[in-house]
Amino acid sequence: QVQLVESGGGLVQAGGSLRLSCAASGGTFSSYAIGWFRQAPGKEREFVAAISWNGGGTYYVDSVKGRFTISRDNAKNTVYLQMNILKPEDTAVYYCAAVQGSWYKSPGRYDYWGQGTQVTVSS
Repeated sequence: QVQLVESGGGLVQAGGSLRLSCAASGGTFSSYAIGWFRQAPGKEREFVAAISWNGGGTYYVDSVKGRFTISRDNAKNTVYLQMNILKPEDTAVYYCAAVQGSWYKSPGRYDYWGQGTQVTVSS
């Protein structure tokens, strides 16, 4: 059983930056791929980024490529999402999720979820 806790959300002006953290406990963290997802009001949860179990592979939705960077520190059981040049359309609750082995874009393939952290970008 893996427990995930997100932090680092907040209110920021357009063009600003935030760094989200996803801290894990339980299980063998280094065996899990981690995905970041977001959900805006009235919209479905969407894939944002993912990182392979060893950090050797990273993947992004087109809308955040060049602005967001996902990374992990397995010694600290933590995955990060550095978000730069934020836009109002990035406003959402951001969730991290874990799945053993490979990463997926579909939220339904992930086994464990955090509670989410709110990111609000003002124009």
